[in-house]
Amino acid sequence: MSEEILINITPMESRVAVVENGVLQEVHVERTQKRGIVGNIYKGKVVRVLPGMQAAFIDIGLERAAFIHASEISTREGSAVENISALVHEGQSLVVQVTKDPIGSKGARLTTQLSIPSRYLVYMPRTRHVGISLKIEGEGERERLKQVVAECVAAEGIENQGGFILRTAAEGAGADEILADIRYLRRLWEQIGAQMQSAPAPSVIYEDLSLALRTLRDLVSPRTEKIRIDSRETFQKVGLFVGELMPEVSDRLEHYPGERPIFDLYGVEDEIQKALERKVLLKSGGYLIVDPAEAMTTIDVNTGAFVGHRNLEETIFKTNLEAATSIARQLRLRNLGGIIIIDFIDMEDEEHQRQVLRTLEKMLERDHAKTNIIGITELGLVQMTRKRTRESLQQVLCEPCASCQGRGQLKTAETICYEIFREILREARAYQASSYLVLANQVVIERLLDEESGNVADLEAFIGRSLRFQVEAKYSQELYDVVPL
Repeated sequence: MSEEILINITPMESRVAVVENGVLQEVHVERTQKRGIVGNIYKGKVVRVLPGMQAAFIDIGLERAAFIHASEISTREGSAVENISALVHEGQSLVVQVTKDPIGSKGARLTTQLSIPSRYLVYMPRTRHVGISLKIEGEGERERLKQVVAECVAAEGIENQGGFILRTAAEGAGADEILADIRYLRRLWEQIGAQMQSAPAPSVIYEDLSLALRTLRDLVSPRTEKIRIDSRETFQKVGLFVGELMPEVSDRLEHYPGERPIFDLYGVEDEIQKALERKVLLKSGGYLIVDPAEAMTTIDVNTGAFVGHRNLEETIFKTNLEAATSIARQLRLRNLGGIIIIDFIDMEDEEHQRQVLRTLEKMLERDHAKTNIIGITELGLVQMTRKRTRESLQQVLCEPCASCQGRGQLKTAETICYEIFREILREARAYQASSYLVLANQVVIERLLDEESGNVADLEAFIGRSLRFQVEAKYSQELYDVVPL
């Protein structure tokens, strides 16, 4: 498996693309004016306590107050969740960390269970737990890593001063590398601790790394062959970061000085455009329909033009197998999170169902976000979840359509004409006017003067007043005005 990471930097935004075997798998975008805040630590002020929801709203200096549940407020380890009113009160200062960016109309999600990541470890100052990523499967390696951390902690004399989680990248790491990470995290925590004492509320105490540096920390793996960066300034910053924390990656860094944009060179721009479309074509001729909504994302699988060569069941099976691979990629590429419902084409053969699910699970193993396939419902729908911490690609790059307000549909010209007729009748009953002027989109006006001309004449006779029509080029199809004259 060949993997390359491309980093495109401009003054306005930073973009990262993960390309596997020449195929785009992930895109991360960070705008200079709208940097993500997941991982940031703030000193906030409690502005509202909601006992009925076991939650509170915290002012951390953003446009919208952030949200914290009682279960996310640190008490004694392993103890039951206390009542929110016993944990916090209005006006209280609280040090919190962002676990989810503000998404749509929802404010950021918070926790007081602070954690600071490095290359191999996540330091948790308010617990004594030592855990290991589930993606490190070898029992021998898991035991070795636990032993290494225990020895490093003892050597530093910091027993009972926080816990650690060993990240997937720690697999195969030596004692010196783990110890260097522990020392880095302890120094960082001392700085944060000093800030916690002196900072006013609300204010930011610690900001996570920029997108380029987070990429190096979180996305680079042994299978990453090249990390290409098109900005010399960022290349130099990354070089310093890598030299301090990830020296084994240094030989994979490469500055791209070419005149042709790096994303164009790899076809990334075209793939980003496709990732914003509803329909995803499969090589076989089948296709997916991806519909993100507020509560969940639904993905529908269709055979389309694929007719197969043997029988219907085999055609369906092959389409579903290809769809499972494509769905795993689309979830990463679009950064879709929350509840996901997949409607594969119905399969009679239970072994085929198992193979399709296994394929989906296998392809999702490469996903950096936590995924969980719950199973197949009685209706044959696959239920799964994918952890959502940042906005999806669509939410970052797009906004709801001004014409349809995000519905994805417009009322027909015929529907608007009949709405106009009803509005004219209301106006005629409410106001005494000699005539009425209708302002509307060209398509609507053309219909009023053509297909609806008979109805217009009947309406004029009914209300005893004349009607005039005027095209407003800037009006959308659903926008109109009826003006008494």
